[in-house]
Amino acid sequence: MSGNSATIERYLWLLSVMYLCAFSSLFVQIPGLYGDGGILPVKLVLQGGPESLQNLVTSQPSLLRILPWFGIRDTQLGMDLLCFLGIALSFFAMIFQAFRNALMFSVLWVLYLSLFTVGQTFLWFQWDTLLLETGFLTMIVAPLGLRGARSSWFHRHDGITFWLIKWLAFRLMFCSGVVKLLSNCPTWWGLTALNYHYESQCIPTALAWYFHQLPVWFQKLSVVATYVIEIVLPFLFFSPVRNQRIFSFLGQAFLMILIILTGNYNFFNWITIALCFSIVDDDFLLLSRWTGKQPGEDEKFKRPTIASRLCSITKFLINLVVYGAILFGTIHYFSIRFSLRHFSIESSIAFSMDDLKEFLRVSVPLSIWIGLICLGKEIISSLLLSLFGEKGVVKKLTNATGVTFFGLVAVWMFCLSLVPYTDVERVTQERLPASFNDWFRSTVPLQLTHSYGLFRSMTGVGGRPEVIIEGSEYTDREWKEYNFLFKPGDVGRKLPLVAPHQPRLDWQMWFAALGSYNYNPWFLNLVYRLLMNQTEVLQLIDKGPFGTTPPNYIRAQLYHYHYTSYNSSSRDWWRREFVREYLPIVWKTEPSFVKYLKSVNIYKNPDERPHVRAKELSNFEEFFVTLHSIFPPSEGFNFCVALFVTGVILVFIKGAIFCC
Repeated sequence: MSGNSATIERYLWLLSVMYLCAFSSLFVQIPGLYGDGGILPVKLVLQGGPESLQNLVTSQPSLLRILPWFGIRDTQLGMDLLCFLGIALSFFAMIFQAFRNALMFSVLWVLYLSLFTVGQTFLWFQWDTLLLETGFLTMIVAPLGLRGARSSWFHRHDGITFWLIKWLAFRLMFCSGVVKLLSNCPTWWGLTALNYHYESQCIPTALAWYFHQLPVWFQKLSVVATYVIEIVLPFLFFSPVRNQRIFSFLGQAFLMILIILTGNYNFFNWITIALCFSIVDDDFLLLSRWTGKQPGEDEKFKRPTIASRLCSITKFLINLVVYGAILFGTIHYFSIRFSLRHFSIESSIAFSMDDLKEFLRVSVPLSIWIGLICLGKEIISSLLLSLFGEKGVVKKLTNATGVTFFGLVAVWMFCLSLVPYTDVERVTQERLPASFNDWFRSTVPLQLTHSYGLFRSMTGVGGRPEVIIEGSEYTDREWKEYNFLFKPGDVGRKLPLVAPHQPRLDWQMWFAALGSYNYNPWFLNLVYRLLMNQTEVLQLIDKGPFGTTPPNYIRAQLYHYHYTSYNSSSRDWWRREFVREYLPIVWKTEPSFVKYLKSVNIYKNPDERPHVRAKELSNFEEFFVTLHSIFPPSEGFNFCVALFVTGVILVFIKGAIFCC
């Protein structure tokens, strides 16, 4: 078996878990987000039945369009069904290796794409597109056999397909690093971004409050470390020296774990760690028992030869050069200096935007050539192993055919990915063959590949903006706040731990605070649903302050939130200051408000009751209604964790049974 066969299995297991978290997190929020009485009803954007398979794939690729053919015309029921199927299949894939095959991951990808396509602003996050791109690549990484087990003789293409995962990991991390500088954000160039990040991120954890209290020099040094991990270390992904690849993996894992501890970024960081599995091998992950041998057992009793000693010396010298260059470059380009007077390590950026652009003009084409050479090496070595490492004509031809096919797919995917990757260096992008751009444009509806770059600009400088929605029976007094489930509101409420669940309304409220309601029209939909006292929407927030009777008027205020200091006598986590009015007072019959609501087709006569399903529910529909009553949005985190823990327990039970 290959040196990464068990690593691939662990990668497939972890991706099954990520699908489970993504589907289960979304499931509990469907009624309030996408139901007929939700904020963005899917029925308003869903196209009719496709005229052909090409129309389905190229216009709006979603299985929801064909569900009416099977008698399912209720869009919320359709989303519930697709999400529930995703939960069930990913749960089985998590438990049983036999389910971790190409067919299973193909179905999971189609299900999530079907939801993403109609999910509108609540599903248009980078981690959703990352899951789709990762999921598509996993379709060709996973074993073809329906039994899930990787064939002992048809696996020569594994190195090719798994290399695409490494290339995705490289693009994700490298671009996430350089876009911070390309944004020309003063905080990233001044190395002060982390002075604001822990406070201004969407849903911080309690640990973020403590990290925010660290000294400024440490925060600046942490930004330097982030640049090194995200921009420099990804090039070691392709190093021929094993310990350099391991070092780069540890760097990425360290960064992701810190982000997990201080911020609720749902499943994003875990997907990134899973992608980085492509950098290491079975021995490093202590998975050699899966391959039937112990680390280094082949060399255990061999005497060192002159060649092996020369090889060791060469590796040592290469490591010395590489690690020394990284250390020297970090000290030089970030002006690292020790201050004995203040017992601190001072740092500042010692290069300009022109220097950065010159670096990208060299490094981006260089990385493409490195990627092309490494991919070519994988294809050629796999082809040679197929022809000369297998016994029997059938095995030789079968493996050679598989390598040729997957090699062509890998080359096509590599070329496709160059279009979004080179967004960070437009000169290189303009030199790409026109066919690459044509391929990319034709595959956009399928979300096969994307550009990435988180935290381009640091928000919250001068205070974390928060929109606070208030309701009242009167226009001039007795305004009461709506508190959300997880986002900051009440200054005394403890910071939550909610990942891997993603409360999508809370996240969008964070984005809304960065701009205006004019650029977030869904916000007016939310206000209207609150004025109508729509139950499924009220479940997306903490507690409505008006009970069963909705307020007559709603407004929104913009505040700036700041962490309290460590030395403060206050027991609150936040302090806040009023900034301005965010949304003026509106009511159900306010003319401009009504005009907007009619334009988006969600307006109802103010005398009508909130939307409810008029027809009698079938047993099928009653099942999902019951599930939603047991697991409302407030239980999203518990629902995700319960499924995961149950799966882990079943995995151990299954393993114990087979061991016995």
